[in-house]
Amino acid sequence: MRDDAPVGDGDEGGGVVARTREGFEHFVAARSGALLRTAYLLTQDNHLAEDLLQTTLAKAWRSWARVETNPDAYVRKILVNTYATWWRRKWNGEHPTDDLPEPASAGSDHAAQESTSFDVRSALARLPKRQRAVVVLRFFEDLSEAEAARVLECSRGTVKSQTSKALAKLRVDPSLVNAADEHDSTTSETTEGAAR
Repeated sequence: MRDDAPVGDGDEGGGVVARTREGFEHFVAARSGALLRTAYLLTQDNHLAEDLLQTTLAKAWRSWARVETNPDAYVRKILVNTYATWWRRKWNGEHPTDDLPEPASAGSDHAAQESTSFDVRSALARLPKRQRAVVVLRFFEDLSEAEAARVLECSRGTVKSQTSKALAKLRVDPSLVNAADEHDSTTSETTEGAAR
C-alpha cells in the first residue's frame, strides 16, 4: 500500500473520490459501521460479518485507484458479490444445537425491542441466501429495485420476485407471527388498564 498515490480528491459520498491512502482511510472510518451492519445482516454471524467486511475492504483497496464516483456503492457491490461467492461454495459453517436462554428482564421496552430485533434476525436467517440479500439491500440499506439489481447483477424482475417470495415467507415465519401476537396482546392489556 503506497501512501503517496494521489489521483484525485473529494468526499466519501457520491462525488469525485480521493484515491489516496488517506481517502481510503477516511472512507473506512466513515462507512465501516454501516458496512459491518450490512455484512452481519447477510451472514447472520458476527465473526463471518467481520471477515466479510475485512475481505471486502481488502478487495476495495486493491482497486481503490479506479473508483471515480460513489465509492459506497462500489464497496457495497464488492461486499454482496463476496458474500455470494461464499454461499456458492456451499460452506455452511457450524450450527449450534441448543438455543441459549435469553436473559429475563422485567418488561422493559428495551427487552421487547431486543426480542423483536432477535426475531427479525432469526427470520432473516431462515430465508434462502438470495432472498436474504434482496431483503437486506431493499429494506435495511434502502436501495431501489434498480440499485439492488445492479448490486446483485440480476434483473429488476428477479429482485421483485425474490422480494415477494421473501416477504411471503416472513409473513408466516413463526417467530414473527408469535412476536406480532405477543405485541397485540400487550397492547390490548395496556389499553384496558388505561381505560380503568
